[in-house]
Amino acid sequence: MTARGPVVSRRGGLAAAAAAVLTGAGAGTAAARPRHGAPGRAAGQDPARRGPRRNPRHEPLQESLRQALQADVDAIRAAGTTGVLAEVQDGRSRAAARSGTADLTSRAPVPWDAYYRIGSDTKPFTATVVLQLVGEGRIALDDTVERLLPGLVTGNGNDGRRITLADLLRQTSGLNDYVAVAGGADDFTPEGYRKGRFRVTSPRERVRAALGEPPLWLPDPAAPPGKRRWGYSNTNYVLLGLVVEQVTGHPWAQEIHERVVAPLRLTRTLVPGTSAYVPQPTATAYTQFPGRAGLTDTSLATGGGADGGLISTPHDLAVFLRALLGGQLLRPDQLAAMKETVPADDWIEAEGVRYGLGIAWRPGGRGGEGVWFHGGTHLGTVSESGVTEDGRRAATAALFTLRTDDTADAQARAALRLVDRALAR
Repeated sequence: MTARGPVVSRRGGLAAAAAAVLTGAGAGTAAARPRHGAPGRAAGQDPARRGPRRNPRHEPLQESLRQALQADVDAIRAAGTTGVLAEVQDGRSRAAARSGTADLTSRAPVPWDAYYRIGSDTKPFTATVVLQLVGEGRIALDDTVERLLPGLVTGNGNDGRRITLADLLRQTSGLNDYVAVAGGADDFTPEGYRKGRFRVTSPRERVRAALGEPPLWLPDPAAPPGKRRWGYSNTNYVLLGLVVEQVTGHPWAQEIHERVVAPLRLTRTLVPGTSAYVPQPTATAYTQFPGRAGLTDTSLATGGGADGGLISTPHDLAVFLRALLGGQLLRPDQLAAMKETVPADDWIEAEGVRYGLGIAWRPGGRGGEGVWFHGGTHLGTVSESGVTEDGRRAATAALFTLRTDDTADAQARAALRLVDRALAR
């Protein structure tokens, strides 16, 4: 089966990653939650940029695409997900589809515009802020971690003098993933979840956990960016959050809000900080723990900061992705740098995947141009998304079940297929 980390990892060490949350290693930094209900946009503006509507299915969209979207969410539901909510949007229209139930007890449908923990779909947000700072000349991609965070990355062979900002963004640092070295498989049980779901740790504590082990490798400064060794590590993005705070003097959450959330009017995107609660409306987030046939309600959970702490909706996530690839958030040089990729083999259920500066690429899409994406997981939720090369169209899906059994791969493939079909039309 595919090993997917329920906190923020896309692939690798599922039990270890979940145990890291349950023992506190995956908690985020406390931050004020942005207020909802910002003033609405004037009539006549891009429908994909407007605030969420009660039933977005009623907005104009090709009927064939609407039917295909419904078929694809039904396929995800059939693969073992209790509830699914997906959205496709472009500059003229949007459509949403849902399948399954919000709760196995009430059997109510998944709410339109449901909030959910987007896990590692947070990473493109963090990367955007970092690259904005690069564009402002406040930092550079070849700055070392030692220069930006003196004395932090050291010990057990770890060496911040050998790791650049680009290495952190592109996952080529060689640093251990804190979610893989903290906790243990015994914690990844319903009992362990209930015991540890409110535990929190600081970003520096998570970094120290990763530095307790020797690095997987040290980057070769002579190697060109496209040839560097790649390995997914949430520690990289914890460090990037600390870099943002060091450079700006503000909390990471404040920079995310002021640079991304507020300008795009993402009124349903927030940083929960240490809160274990997801706002309403939402659906119950279920986890199928290893060796357990039943599902456990894991809706209450802390976890993630700059590496995976955001709560959002499929609508807001699609607006962000379209703005990012459409050039609204980054200057041309920084957007081009974001798209410089390295091979990211054996990461998700797809071939030919490449990873850039906080966003990844895989074959597919309209005319073979490829799909830009990231995706993420958290206890009880899976986030799948994709956007076209020009930001014209985006597709997003929230799955409210995290599985660890043999159906996990089928669920992942069905979610990827939804994105592919939506962007290929």
